Amino acid sequence: MSLSPRSLLLAGAASAAEVKVLASGAIKEAYLELIPQFEKASEHKVTTTWAGTVDIKKRMAAGEICDIVIVASPELDAFIKDGKVVPGSRVDLVRSGIGVAVRAGAPKPDVSSGEALKKALLAAKSIGYSTGPSGVYLASLFERMGIADQVKSKLKQTAPGVLVGSIIASGEAESGIDFLGPLSADVQKITVFSAGIHSAAKEPEGAKGLVKFLTAPAAAPVFKQHGLQPG
Repeated sequence: MSLSPRSLLLAGAASAAEVKVLASGAIKEAYLELIPQFEKASEHKVTTTWAGTVDIKKRMAAGEICDIVIVASPELDAFIKDGKVVPGSRVDLVRSGIGVAVRAGAPKPDVSSGEALKKALLAAKSIGYSTGPSGVYLASLFERMGIADQVKSKLKQTAPGVLVGSIIASGEAESGIDFLGPLSADVQKITVFSAGIHSAAKEPEGAKGLVKFLTAPAAAPVFKQHGLQPG
């Protein structure tokens, strides 16, 4: 069967899909660099709603529908158990550790060990941390270090879905940042962020294509550049 150029254009448009993603901000910087490449290669359009873990859980509980959910793996497993995400669709995207930053231009404290970090926290004027999995862990770490009461008045926790860097840059913690590096191994916490297909996804094939793209070898350097380890 022969097709005119106009028919070919319409056929191509018909195959394109809008893939809707509900995602944790933990992967945002690398993801935003990769998505235009996926859209160009696939002709699909990706629409992403960014939210913190708490809000993602609320949205899913309220029946929000998307094509892909990207969140910390324990929460994704819970969605699978509740029938909100397709069993067997979980794919681990990245592993994210907790990093430390200070006000731009300020002296860089030693954070090479848990004990050194403790001293740095006690000396800091303000401490910003998130409401996500890392924030939950840090609250328990402060307790374990025995400094929870001493640092309580310094703590500035972000709103759900807001990156810690944004409150530091705005001056709610300390303005501007210099990244010091990850927490030392003795106090580090690694969170796995995973993708799953929503059980009511309207574009499951487009969603699978996006997940495949994000886990392809070519995507790995982009994630690493932003401090995330693929898989």
